[in-house]
Amino acid sequence: MDLVSLLPHAAGYSSPTHASPVANTTIASNTPNSGSSPSPSNSTTPTTPSRYENQKRRDWNTFCQYLRNHRPPLSLPMCSGAHVLEFLRYLDQFGKTKVHNQTCPFFGLPNPPAPCPCPLRQAWGSLDALIGRLRAAFEEHGGRPEANPFGARAVRIFLREVRDFQAKARGVSYEKKRKRPKHKVTVTPPPPDSGPIG
Repeated sequence: MDLVSLLPHAAGYSSPTHASPVANTTIASNTPNSGSSPSPSNSTTPTTPSRYENQKRRDWNTFCQYLRNHRPPLSLPMCSGAHVLEFLRYLDQFGKTKVHNQTCPFFGLPNPPAPCPCPLRQAWGSLDALIGRLRAAFEEHGGRPEANPFGARAVRIFLREVRDFQAKARGVSYEKKRKRPKHKVTVTPPPPDSGPIG
């Protein structure tokens, strides 16, 4: 299940199709025509958007809806890294990953033997992927890369802290696995022929 598919309904939002005019105009221009039958002059079939593109569009619409429902409402140019952090903390209420508190007896255990009252949160991997999609969507909707709030230093630090804390709380290591060096296969030439022995 994707990260924010239930978000608009759970938060009492209207459908994400009523996203900001900026989002709708750009999405409409990037979405291929989905006519029922191709025209005879054009034999190429329309390509359907990938799962990634569909998810990115839904995430963008959800974020734009969040900005409109913000008190006071925010426009995209006014959005900063601090607002992105608010959004990520807001999403925690829809999380499904158990993150143990430091006072919990199961803190640091990957497979706790019993239930506990620790909260459910968004998993670090989901948040990291979400920020990647929103960062790309921001620039696709005309935002300048240097003004991208999803690439702000505060957001990167927040994601690193979430990753490190969740790793400790759940006893999971997020260290990258080192690639094993490829063994070079060396072909040794056959020994020179010394001629017949005799």
